[in-house]
Amino acid sequence: MSEQFLKRAIKKHFEAQGYKVSIQRIRLGNTEIDGEALGPDGARIAIEIKTTHDDLCRGLGQLAESIAYGYTHAVLVTTLRRAKRIDAKVFKYYGWSLYGVDSKGVIQEW
Repeated sequence: MSEQFLKRAIKKHFEAQGYKVSIQRIRLGNTEIDGEALGPDGARIAIEIKTTHDDLCRGLGQLAESIAYGYTHAVLVTTLRRAKRIDAKVFKYYGWSLYGVDSKGVIQEW
């Protein structure tokens, strides 16, 4: 599953919920995130997308840095198969979200 496919799926997901979504590299200190979703209530969600070839541990660091830079929530998006193999404890502990995308573009929160 390509990064472009994951980007389209997560953008569609957040737009359906009324968020304004920008999927482009956003520089935050020593790192970058892949995009953001801005809610009508002022919520700022950092979006980090990881394909099957990307480093998930690096993604966790990117989520932490996004919170340090003022985002109210952080989301890691990957394939559904990969999301199923990740222990979601760290996501629950920090209040982050883990989304898995299947081959049809359907998103499940893990």
